Amino acid sequence: MSKMEQTVVLIKPDALQRGLTGEIIHRFDRKGLKLVGIKMLKLTDEIINEWYAHHRDKSFFPTLRNFMEWTPIVAMVWEGLDAISTVRKIVGTTKGREAEAGSIRGDFGMSGSQNLIHASDSPEAAEKERKLIFSDDEIFDYVSASECLIYSRDEVEG
Repeated sequence: MSKMEQTVVLIKPDALQRGLTGEIIHRFDRKGLKLVGIKMLKLTDEIINEWYAHHRDKSFFPTLRNFMEWTPIVAMVWEGLDAISTVRKIVGTTKGREAEAGSIRGDFGMSGSQNLIHASDSPEAAEKERKLIFSDDEIFDYVSASECLIYSRDEVEG
């Protein structure tokens, strides 16, 4: 059964530098996802260490940290039915040159490490990531005027 979810998306420094922020946001909007939180920030060592805890012992971690601290990032929380899997399809597989045409990485990326965007991979990751970047008062609960055109009543109430 489908359920309403929230997921975290980061527009990484390479996408910001390349001027892809508007295009990326536009793709999620066009799909029908609802933006419930957005901000631009510089990631701190503390956030990066927690965010990428599973990579901290790997040889590439210092390079990853430097990359993520290079410029500010744009952090967003998107909401929708099955938002996590939907967003990951829009984002595409990790390595840009192997990503599906039509996905963000497939259309704009060539690299595995300079891969433009992050998207939560599970409800647990989304919750952890949201709490690392957003306070509760930065996430907005509202009814979108277009929700009745995006979902059937059965999908939302069922």
